[in-house]
Amino acid sequence: MENSTEVTQFILLGLTNALELQMPFFVLFTLIYLISLFGNLGMILLILLDSRLHSPMYFFLSNLSLVDFGYSSAVTPKVMAGLLMGDNVISYNECAAQMFFFVAFATTESYLLASMAYDRYAAVCKPLHYTTSMTTSVCASLAIGSYICGFLNASIHTGDTFSLSFCMFNVVHHFFCDIPAVMVLSCSDIHVSVLVLLFVVSFNIFFALLIILISYFFIFFTILKMHSAEGYWKALSTCASHLTAVSIFYGTVIFMYLQPSSSHSMDTDKMASVFYAMVIPMLNPLVYSLRNEEVKSAFKKVVEKAKFSLGLIL
Repeated sequence: MENSTEVTQFILLGLTNALELQMPFFVLFTLIYLISLFGNLGMILLILLDSRLHSPMYFFLSNLSLVDFGYSSAVTPKVMAGLLMGDNVISYNECAAQMFFFVAFATTESYLLASMAYDRYAAVCKPLHYTTSMTTSVCASLAIGSYICGFLNASIHTGDTFSLSFCMFNVVHHFFCDIPAVMVLSCSDIHVSVLVLLFVVSFNIFFALLIILISYFFIFFTILKMHSAEGYWKALSTCASHLTAVSIFYGTVIFMYLQPSSSHSMDTDKMASVFYAMVIPMLNPLVYSLRNEEVKSAFKKVVEKAKFSLGLIL
């Protein structure tokens, strides 16, 4: 097929046109990105360095940190450049690449959260069989499967969006190349593409959510049968961080992609997008580090080692 695309670049409208807000937003998003960067990479490093954290739960957490870093980095640096230098132009290929990696990592996160729910189910409901059911090969298969689903989903949406023709309009009413914002600019008939987007996103969200809900149904049923108050609170605390991450992530994604198109407001969507593209990747390492005694203990151990090494050097 002949490539009928005439648009070679897109213009991102960004978050605001108010000049007095550009610098405050730049400072805010720089701070958010730095916290996300050091939080997620620090979490991965912490898990690698501390042998006590070499367990399935922390294996999935390290992968969650990796994808949080990935989809935050696909969006935030370009937003920061736009706010600081007014560079709101993005080439056709850069737009496609940004969309691909954002969708790939965000979808992978969805399936990793489902894998983590299954891991919590195995730990709480079948503790005696946990080491035999959550083996290294099982954990690796779940993680690899999550990445495959993520990159396959990104290939479908990016391929479908950029197979459309873009003849005249190139102003994206968003701060990054999100699928709906780019799709509406096409001069092709987008009805089929919208249906594909709705079907695939719905399937990915509800399939992963179904696994999470079934896992937690059995978890809470098991917790309620516990006679020991200590065991009750210990089991509940192991799930609290994961439940917090699930609620934040899925609540925002469902609001963004599964509301009726008639109720869509681009300004509202942009605010929601700030939350799931920038804030959630920053929150996840904070949620897991502040609510997890093992992570806090490992962090203190690393800090003490660093102080000791610094003392020897000085």
